[in-house]
Amino acid sequence: MSTDPSPRTQPGSYGARDITVLEGLEPVRRRPGMFIGSTGPSGLHHLIWEVVDNSVDEAMAGHCTRIDVTLLADGGVRVADDGRGIPVDTHPQHRSKSAAEVVLTVLHAGGKFGGGGYRVSGGLHGVGVSVVNALSRRLVLEIDRQSRHHRIEFADGGRPRTKLEVVGAAPRGRTGTTVSFWPDPGVFEDIEFRAQTVIERLQVMAFLNRALEIRFADQRPDHAQQVTFRYTGGIVDYVRHLNASKEALFKKVGSYGQAEETQEVEVAFQWNSGFYESVHSFANGIATSEGGMHEEGFRKALTNAVNKYARVKGQLKGKDDNLLGEDIREGLTAIISVRLAEPQFEGQTKAKLGNVSIRSLVERATNEKLAEWLEENPREAHQMVQKSTLAARARLAARQARDLTRRKSALEGAGLPGKLVDCSSRDPRESELFIVEGNSAGGSAKDARDPRTQAILPIRGKILNVERARIDKMLKNVEIQALIAAIGAGLADDFDVTKIRYHKVIILADADVDGSHIRTLLLTFFFRQMRQLVEGGFAYVAQPPLYSTLVGKEKVYLKDDSAKAAFLAAHPDHRADFQRLKGLGEMDFGELRDTTMDSGRRSLLQVGVEQAAIADEVCSILMGEDVELRRHFIQTNAKDVRFLDI
Repeated sequence: MSTDPSPRTQPGSYGARDITVLEGLEPVRRRPGMFIGSTGPSGLHHLIWEVVDNSVDEAMAGHCTRIDVTLLADGGVRVADDGRGIPVDTHPQHRSKSAAEVVLTVLHAGGKFGGGGYRVSGGLHGVGVSVVNALSRRLVLEIDRQSRHHRIEFADGGRPRTKLEVVGAAPRGRTGTTVSFWPDPGVFEDIEFRAQTVIERLQVMAFLNRALEIRFADQRPDHAQQVTFRYTGGIVDYVRHLNASKEALFKKVGSYGQAEETQEVEVAFQWNSGFYESVHSFANGIATSEGGMHEEGFRKALTNAVNKYARVKGQLKGKDDNLLGEDIREGLTAIISVRLAEPQFEGQTKAKLGNVSIRSLVERATNEKLAEWLEENPREAHQMVQKSTLAARARLAARQARDLTRRKSALEGAGLPGKLVDCSSRDPRESELFIVEGNSAGGSAKDARDPRTQAILPIRGKILNVERARIDKMLKNVEIQALIAAIGAGLADDFDVTKIRYHKVIILADADVDGSHIRTLLLTFFFRQMRQLVEGGFAYVAQPPLYSTLVGKEKVYLKDDSAKAAFLAAHPDHRADFQRLKGLGEMDFGELRDTTMDSGRRSLLQVGVEQAAIADEVCSILMGEDVELRRHFIQTNAKDVRFLDI
């Protein structure tokens, strides 16, 4: 009897039967992260963006004037528009299905590929609403078209429950599409939507689509609210909104635009008295957080136009060096919005625009139109050039301080800051840096750490508020010097995320008001001066417990008020007085290790930046000088603190 293994079971055998073909929407169910990024809060909210983007595309095509987004009382979402309505006739390639059913059940099916339905669109890949269907336990599509109200329902990951059928007459004169969906709790970690996240995104869409009305309503118990966005000024209003938390250098918001056959650009801009640039770009309504050709064209032409103007007006003399782009962009808030027929985005994330032709258009428009604006607004132009000149002087002073910092950095071989207690591992992927406020807490953390992978950097008091300081002043600050040296990847434009010495940079501060302030100062520093650290997912906030209590002889730690409420609900007869832990110094090293530092038991909050413009605004509100605006922001967001990121 042969003992040879069959061809199917031979080690290393690989044949046609090993090839799995996933049909319909099954690939989405198997690998949701490939389509929506994650199954966490960002992926959950991405479902709304996909549906709303389709309605916005209708608006960009000139067929939609209003979009209604409603968070339903039962946890679902309804998105309705007054566009043309998804076609309801039989699809020529799928003769047993209506076009509407094909759009909901077939990946890469939509009206954005042939060029007839949409001149421009943000939904480039055609996977949007079908992915939403695949990841919902139920979805209802309603279409008003040709005076009829059509309806089709899907369930259990996108399977049709009914055929598309006419269920009545459309409201008089109405056309449009309504999508209602309920996310699948078997797919997502949490299916509760955050109203503020939705509101922020919808507001941006309204800014980018002049005069489009977007209404939001939250019908959930204890969340009821309504808000309407409509901006007749479009991106001019957007710039004014972003600068509301800053001190504008002058009142005017400049703008210009230019169009060609298949593409157009619109730019709005205003300088403020701050030290950071806030240049945000969009292509067909999609945020291009990594920039691209449109941003390149704007930056190059901006530098050229301002230098040319400054020399003609004598603000730059013959012997003076030209202003650099970074000098001119100090304090600049600008929105660059382009629309084009065939956008070339890099990857499904659509973070960078690759069309070379749009660079030429933006550069040409900026050279011509910005030069005209500077001539027509001499007082504002003079103020801006004067600010840029001061920025250039500060840049030269900062270069000297930065060179000194480089010479002292570990990468240059001159050693790490003296107060850093480093880990023995030299592999950044497993190494962690805990930034701890105060010497006593630093001592406890030193004893509580795993010396192989965990490093401790104590800092003294509250670091400099970098939102209100130029880089030359910042680099003289001892605590900031220590942070730069310990992380080891440089600063600002010189920051190289591939050189960071730790893949987890963890802020460890008290669970009280002072601790919150320290966290905000540090996160502002990271966002403004080491942005790639945040964007790469390397910045974290430790979650030390706020309360402790005794259950028998065992001490139980509770992270926050929500955890305390949950504990009391589970232990209604609990009689011990809870102890509020005011500081890390109140814990001995064993308690600190067990509750906050041990990788097997701790809870870390990863800090992320999904929309740079919103993050920019939050930093300005929290760390700026407008007290009333800051108070309003905190009161508005306090109930959603579990979602808070910078």
